[in-house]
Amino acid sequence: MSASLSTDECRKVRWTPGRWVMLIAALLLTVVWVLPLAWALATSFKPEGEATRTPLRWLGSHFTFDAYRKVWDAGDIGRWMLNTAYISVMTTILTVLLCAMAAYGFSRTTFRGRKVLYAVVLAGIMVPPQVLMAPLFAEMVQLGLVDTYWGVILPQVAVPAMVFILVKFFDGVPRELEEAAFVDGAGRWRVFWTIVMPLSRPVLAAVGIFTFISTWNNFLWPFLVTTDPGGMTLPVGLVNVQTSYGLRYEQMMASVVIAGLPLLIVFALFQRQIVRGVAHTGLAGQ
Repeated sequence: MSASLSTDECRKVRWTPGRWVMLIAALLLTVVWVLPLAWALATSFKPEGEATRTPLRWLGSHFTFDAYRKVWDAGDIGRWMLNTAYISVMTTILTVLLCAMAAYGFSRTTFRGRKVLYAVVLAGIMVPPQVLMAPLFAEMVQLGLVDTYWGVILPQVAVPAMVFILVKFFDGVPRELEEAAFVDGAGRWRVFWTIVMPLSRPVLAAVGIFTFISTWNNFLWPFLVTTDPGGMTLPVGLVNVQTSYGLRYEQMMASVVIAGLPLLIVFALFQRQIVRGVAHTGLAGQ
């Protein structure tokens, strides 16, 4: 009897009006998010010219891969995808390592000018990235890194927002764990790698995924620092392909699907880590 009562109580709590409102809102947001993707996918399979016919229709007269074939033949998609994957992976690894070390230093160490330096880092969040494009490009020219992978990677590894997120997380890690390690003779560097980093896996995974997605989608900086077609990233290469054959909505939507499909796969595989990472940053209630 008690078991049946507890089950009924759980059901009543689970389906309160507030939860129904949240469910309906989530469904509406899902529809708003999915409809443009569905339209892009449907348009990419239409024959040429049918995307602009009126009245608009979801499906074309027949199903065809012509748009994908034309986009693939017009550019070196495979090479661009490999370039983007390499740049995104290297940027993600370096960003996670550098931002984690900087955040741990701000969270756990005391040194002269710490507050001022941390304020400068936080101020970097408010500076639009476009403002830094000209000086960064001049710096890459001086270093001889134009048209190289590192010219694309290095300016993207210092992310003030990620430092701030990791500082918030490290502030919540119990200091007693580190103090016990210090008593056993461990140094600051060993504590960081053997205690703090393993405890930070959820937030590090979230930071890594967010960095990977933003790097994969980044267009402006790779466009500025890359002129060699063989070194282009996928977004830059696809834009050049589009300008070469003019405005064709079917090919444009095919390019969107090609560029976005890897990110959808990454998000589908790691969505649990993203949610856990956001929950562990301590930012949800602020």
